[in-house]
This record gives sequence, C-alpha cells and structure tokens, in this order.
Amino acid sequence: MSRITEEHPRSGGRRRFLAGCAGASAAALLPVGVLRALPPGPTLRIQRLAWAGIRLQLPGSTLFIDPLVNPEAWGDALPDRLVPVDDAVGDTSVLVTHAHPDHFDGMAVAAALHRGGVLAHPAGTPPLSLPASARARPSPLWEPQLLGDFTATPVPAADGYGDAQASWVVAAGGRRIFHGGDTLWHGNWWRIGRQFGPFDAAFLPVNGARFGWRQPVSDQPGVLTPEQAVAAAIVLGARLIVPIHYGVSGMKEYVEVDDPVGQLRRVARQRSVTVQVLAPGEWVDWPT
Repeated sequence: MSRITEEHPRSGGRRRFLAGCAGASAAALLPVGVLRALPPGPTLRIQRLAWAGIRLQLPGSTLFIDPLVNPEAWGDALPDRLVPVDDAVGDTSVLVTHAHPDHFDGMAVAAALHRGGVLAHPAGTPPLSLPASARARPSPLWEPQLLGDFTATPVPAADGYGDAQASWVVAAGGRRIFHGGDTLWHGNWWRIGRQFGPFDAAFLPVNGARFGWRQPVSDQPGVLTPEQAVAAAIVLGARLIVPIHYGVSGMKEYVEVDDPVGQLRRVARQRSVTVQVLAPGEWVDWPT
C-alpha cells in the first residue's frame, strides 16, 4: 500500500494557489485503505510499472506509457519487478516516448494490445513492431489524441543521444498527468507549464545518468538529475513528483547519480515539493 509523504506542495504562484484552493482535499494520491471511507464513484487508478512505465486505469479504458516487460532490456542491471501488462481493461492504448528499447518494448506493446487498440508515438518515430490487431497513430507535438477515456498530447522533450523523443501530457477524470520518458533539461518546460499546467502529478526521470557509449564522452547527465526533476516540477506547476527511470547499477557505460531517490527527497524538501515513491507493481487510487 502506498504511503503519502508529509511534505506539502509548493504554494508559490497565483495560478497554483487558486487551483489548490479549488481542489486541495482531492489533489494528492491516496492509498487504497483511505479510499474505502470515501463515497463511491469513478476512480482513476495509477500503477507504476518497471523502469519508466506506468498504467492509467479508468473503469472502461486503460492507457500504458512506456511499458517494459522484456528482461533483456537491462538484464541483471535493473532489479525492478517486470509487471505484466496483458490484463488491460476496456479500450486499450499504449503511448511511447521514443524508440529506445527500454521505452519502446515491442514485447510489452504486443502483450498490452493483444486484443487490439492504439499505439501512439511521436511523429517521425515509426514503430519498430506492431501487433496485427493494433493501429499505429503518429502524433505530432502539441496535437491532442483521443484514446478511449483519455486525452494524450505529446510535448517537446530532449534525448541524451539527440534522438527524437516526446513527453506526454494525459488528461483523464478531471486530472492532468505529465510523463517525462527519459528527458533531460530543456527550454520547453515553461511553455508546457503555461499550456497545460498545473499538473496533479509529474512522473519524472531522476537518475541523472551519464553515458559512456558515445564518443568522445561528455561526462554530462543525459537524463534529468534529482535537482533538475524538482526544478521541472516547479516550472510545470506539478503538485506531486513520482520518480521513474532509476535503479540501474553495475554498468561501466551507464552510471546513475548516487541514491537518486534520496537526493530527490532532500532537494524536494528544500523547495517544498511533494514526492511520492511507488514500487513497480504498486497501485494508487485517485478519486475523479
């Protein structure tokens, strides 16, 4: 069962203050046990998957972002439990942020869409594989995609290798979610925040990984660091950070910052940002 941290969301900014006043009592993700005391009604459920993946669930629709089930993506370097995705409910869609195999896992896409559905991907990043029953949907930046009970919009992101990538803004059940894929810091955070913020939650990469595969080696982070993730959340107007994309170890050519979640929590406390850590497979329910 998930547990809510005691830190409070950042209070600065007139727009965020007004939005918080309008829905403060329902703005945080809540553990299942708490929800039993609430009046019955439709509920947005969110499950963290392995690595950067998440599942968003409404009674009649399922949406996956960057699901990962292939053990060969990271091998023994990633201890995350690989959560099955072949049990989707209702209209099913998959979003991918980019074509790297730890984010665009053909095995996971095939499992999630084995009964049909939509694979939405950034325009210019053609799918490497697609189940026969599924439909590919190239999605230009800033153009909303209607996917069952979800509306998903790809927005700019920056990849550590310079490959095409997008982050996703998802609206469902009166909530707005941001998923960052494995983006690094870039100049579009303010535009995304102005266009779509404030966000109820931002799922952000936090491991600040440095790569050794591209030569000459830059020794610069190719993914958001914990400090940058907090800064991104503040600019986006996110009430909550859920860290993703961390936990790889024992690789010479891919090195994370030390204790990325611990660093995230320390920086978030200093800047009054709420952090919610979910283990792979863990669900939280969110009243809509």
